[in-house]
Amino acid sequence: MRALMDDILSAFGLLTRLPLPLPGRGSHEASNLSRSVWAYPLVGAGVGALSALVWFAAQLAGLGLGLSAGLALTSQILITGALHEDGLADFADGLGGGSDVPEKLAIMRDSRIGTYGVIALVMVLGLRWGGIAGLALHTVLAGLVCSAALGRLGIVALLALLGPARDDGLGALVANPPRRSVMAAFVLGVGLVMAHLPVITASLALLAFAAVVGIVAVLAKRQIGGYTGDVLGAGEQLAQTGVLLVLAAAT
Repeated sequence: MRALMDDILSAFGLLTRLPLPLPGRGSHEASNLSRSVWAYPLVGAGVGALSALVWFAAQLAGLGLGLSAGLALTSQILITGALHEDGLADFADGLGGGSDVPEKLAIMRDSRIGTYGVIALVMVLGLRWGGIAGLALHTVLAGLVCSAALGRLGIVALLALLGPARDDGLGALVANPPRRSVMAAFVLGVGLVMAHLPVITASLALLAFAAVVGIVAVLAKRQIGGYTGDVLGAGEQLAQTGVLLVLAAAT
């Protein structure tokens, strides 16, 4: 039980800015961070649930669907410290601006944001905002929980499908997760979706998730030879967005 709690706290500590007590020093070793990937869908579900509370609070305050969706989206960004959004922007800049693998990796590591990164952020944030606003009242909680959970499962899927493109950075900290942790993440993520959504809607959401993650994996493999922390962040954002759009269309 102590190991499970350490994994959960490590996952929340890595992927969010929530003021939770961190596990002991030894739990932040690379091997333990890799082991904790099974809890990533749980982190996503927590972020989604908190943003749903913000959405409902905005509705009670008399705000419209657009403003409620904007506040829910803002809360997700604040909870995670824009970790995944930063990865998306860097990934877009690297793929769009680099001519070879070393240059693409150098651009992705640069803290400055370029045209491709800005465009990617504007497009994805706009789609996420519209997707949340398009959810029916009775599906808001399920939609936010499931899309955020599958977004974090996208990180695990990319870790399983690809190898690291370099041996340092955030991506290297969670490299080579144990197979049992990967399997547990998929069981947890798929289980959350099946528990919250009708079978047909859940199936469509999972298909969208698989398609988006597959595209990101192919792009990352061809462009830079594997994943970095930015690739993982981009995969999370795009998977979450794809699932949100499917859920908005299905409601």
